[in-house]
Amino acid sequence: MNIIKKTFKYGPRIFINNILPHYFVSHPSLSSFYYFLFSGKFEREQHAVLQGKVKHLKEQKSKKSNYYTLVRNIHRIEKGLLMRPRRPVFALDYIEETTNAFLHLNDNSYIKVAQYKWFKDVLTEYFSTTQGHPKIERLATRFQESLKKSEEDILCGNGKSIPYKRIEAEKPDIAYDEFYKLTRYRRSVRWFLKQPVPRHLIDKAILAASQAPSACNRQPFEYFIIDDPDLLKEVVKLPMGIKGYEKGIPMLIVIVGNLDAYFDERDRHVIYIDASLANMTMMYALETMGLSSCSINWPDMEGLERKMERLLKLKKHQRPLMCMAVGYPDPEGMVAFSEKRNLDQLRKYNLTNS
Repeated sequence: MNIIKKTFKYGPRIFINNILPHYFVSHPSLSSFYYFLFSGKFEREQHAVLQGKVKHLKEQKSKKSNYYTLVRNIHRIEKGLLMRPRRPVFALDYIEETTNAFLHLNDNSYIKVAQYKWFKDVLTEYFSTTQGHPKIERLATRFQESLKKSEEDILCGNGKSIPYKRIEAEKPDIAYDEFYKLTRYRRSVRWFLKQPVPRHLIDKAILAASQAPSACNRQPFEYFIIDDPDLLKEVVKLPMGIKGYEKGIPMLIVIVGNLDAYFDERDRHVIYIDASLANMTMMYALETMGLSSCSINWPDMEGLERKMERLLKLKKHQRPLMCMAVGYPDPEGMVAFSEKRNLDQLRKYNLTNS
């Protein structure tokens, strides 16, 4: 009876969004029940995660391989190769899957991908150093036979793409004070000069971003770069946080996550983690070339998601993660001071602030 009274008092929308959650918060199952009955705000995420998972599994079944599975497993093998001490035999539970995926790649046009040499070199190192097991010896024979049939790719170049010791002489001469100065100088710029952004500079920034760490090296994201005036005019209408300065943005980048990189729901958040690591690297790289940026939040709102999906022609397993405005900064335009939290608010050593 009390719930019914509150419904009439506050109205259905406020009641469902602000009152009813208090009755379903005590247990995960109740929370799931609440979203199943009263709110569809997780529907698009659930649908995209499931679409990506099914696509991944279908490729695995029909082609006996999946590109992201191959990338992940090669990275796992690398970690086994660099382990101290290295186990004499490892990767038995996934080496056949990995070899099959590589052989499928080797038999198709995908052989031209830049990572092909990495795949080949790591497997070569694995089979040459991990011996004494019949399964590994059988797969090693298949692997070597496949290399004899295929032509060496022009992208392979010299040197091996396998675990290595970093060369101290190649360490860049960047002092902390200079790097910290860059982090202080970089700010979200909202006012840009009416000047085209050279695409080759964006490519250089993305090349730097591609060096950011990524879980199992899968890099489950893409940069959709919008600089066509007509398309840009439509896309800048969508992000909510750029009202008032959207017309002055010369280039907008929409970072999109690919959920088909994963076979399990447990990794559904990795698209955000990996893309964020890359995006911050990209923003610093832009500053070194005279360009500035503004990271733009992309809230999960069904109406906006549908419009972005239509404009960018996204697949159901792809999700916009964030947007980024890029351009030459207007020296007369101001930036927000945005004082950051102090050190004690940001870190704990061994569960204390001391």
